[in-house]
Amino acid sequence: MTGVHHLVHDPIARAVIESAADAIVAVDGKHRVTVWNPAAERMFGWTAQEMIGRVPPIVPDELKAEHNAVQERLMTRRDGDGGQISIATRRFHRDGRLIDVRIDTSLLKDPSGTPLGWVGVYHPVDDDEIVQHHMTERARLVRRLNDIVADLNAELDLAVVLDRITAALIELTGADAGGFVRIEGERLRLVSMSGLPERMRGTSAELRPSLVGELLRSGKTIKLATGDRKLGDLIWSELEGLHTIAIGLSFVKDRPFGALYALFSGRKVGHTELELLELLAGHAGVAVGNAVAYAEVVRQRAHERAVIDASADGIAVLDHDLVVRQWNPAAHAITGIPPDDAIGRPLPFEMPALGENLTYQLESGTWLNVLTAEIEETGELVLDFRDVSEAKALEEAKDLFLATTSHELRTPITVVRGFASTLVNRWDELPDADRRAAVATIAERAQSLARLVEHLLLGSRAGRDELAVNVETFDLRRVVEGVVDGFRSLSEQHRVELEIDPRLPLAQGDPMATDIVLGQLMENAFKYSPDGGTVRVCARTDGPSIEVTVEDEGVGIPPGDHERVFERFVQGEAGDRRRFGGIGLGLYIVKRLTEAQHGAVSAHPASHGTGTRMRLVLRKAR
Repeated sequence: MTGVHHLVHDPIARAVIESAADAIVAVDGKHRVTVWNPAAERMFGWTAQEMIGRVPPIVPDELKAEHNAVQERLMTRRDGDGGQISIATRRFHRDGRLIDVRIDTSLLKDPSGTPLGWVGVYHPVDDDEIVQHHMTERARLVRRLNDIVADLNAELDLAVVLDRITAALIELTGADAGGFVRIEGERLRLVSMSGLPERMRGTSAELRPSLVGELLRSGKTIKLATGDRKLGDLIWSELEGLHTIAIGLSFVKDRPFGALYALFSGRKVGHTELELLELLAGHAGVAVGNAVAYAEVVRQRAHERAVIDASADGIAVLDHDLVVRQWNPAAHAITGIPPDDAIGRPLPFEMPALGENLTYQLESGTWLNVLTAEIEETGELVLDFRDVSEAKALEEAKDLFLATTSHELRTPITVVRGFASTLVNRWDELPDADRRAAVATIAERAQSLARLVEHLLLGSRAGRDELAVNVETFDLRRVVEGVVDGFRSLSEQHRVELEIDPRLPLAQGDPMATDIVLGQLMENAFKYSPDGGTVRVCARTDGPSIEVTVEDEGVGIPPGDHERVFERFVQGEAGDRRRFGGIGLGLYIVKRLTEAQHGAVSAHPASHGTGTRMRLVLRKAR
């Protein structure tokens, strides 16, 4: 009677246990066997000698929670010493197969009531009970599968979905390890796994010679490979004791996306496990498809967001309630309104009708060109707007140019036409002095027209960056003296003073362009000092540069306009200076010619009293 532990002292009790038709197994508080009768030997295949003192290896991993729950419940019950729990379940035989049993488990106590362990009486289950058990188990698995599928379909992160699929595979089939391989062209890559070393994640193998390749060529969706053939597919052979591999294909949009691997090294595989694997692989395809579609939407949205953010145009997206939902960086830069002040609020400017352009000026003075379009799929509105302030200013400048040019041309042309008509119609009647005066006036007005046309041509070339200069070493002294000498005799009201540093070095630049620049500065000095006065010209060394200043005692430049006077046509808006005529191109040409030879020009108030001091800076010759 080696199957009865020494704790069973009563000979009659021993005889009853030894001769019982049902398997009787008792364990102590540490779950070690104290009783293992002959019926237990016959039922499970292990002898009492092998089991006494050991934790019996008969409980499948997936049923250990159930087994522990029964024992714990018995420890906490208060229904007396005769309490027991009866369950229908499965246990391992020594050869690895699962057997269906009904177990009546009771708490084992000593005479004082102190728990010693548990005793279980194992009854073989008849066919009806086996069928009922299988149906119950199948119903449980189906319910669990439904829960798992619902959980999978609620998750949209592909990596998380794949990990949950692998975990569910282990739970449902009782596999010792598992993984999901993704089909990538002609290769397989392990993207999720459970029960395998982490270093295996991401490893790959060729598709064609693999088990997945064989399954694809067979036209089936599930495959079982056993130990009678090589199981080194991918790197699964690292699982110790591997004897069976079950594979189920997962499809996304009717195309094979990957495969589920269930690896068995301890237990055997039946039809139930294969069916569950096939069902899970099919549901996995749906869950993966959802995750892939979501990832594509996220990727597309990220791409769209990147395009919107990188756009030089301002872009705003409005929902059905015309509330701003997106406001890109360019929109912030153009309007000065940050995203926090725009998103969640109505559009901060007027919106045109669909398909129409609207030019709109913000309170800041910025001009916008706005276009609205609709996203048909979502009903959202997209507004594209750009800053057209420069174009608007150019348009206004062109209008001003045309008006100013017409005005400037009208007077000399009217004078020329009047005097020419007088000479033609009254030549014989006019004294010789009057005829000469008329011809002189025509010549003077023709010269004015020539200067005007020259300014127009130079201004046009300057605007297209086509002003050609030839930078070289030249004698700035001679250029300054030549310009000043040419202006001394032009007006009896003006006195020209010239001061040149006797040690003035040679300059680096274009002598012809410098002559034009200084001539325009002198012309302006005369023009904007109509009451006469002194025009002082000074040329001296200023560090690494040479400075030439032209200072008058005229009307001066309004505060704030000292930089604007170098812009095209700005003279037409320059207050009192407008009464002196001109089209506002002279100083624009001066600035462009100076910069073309790497110099600088600027306007300042006169050193004493009213007037303007223009400062030209050129580089010294090396």
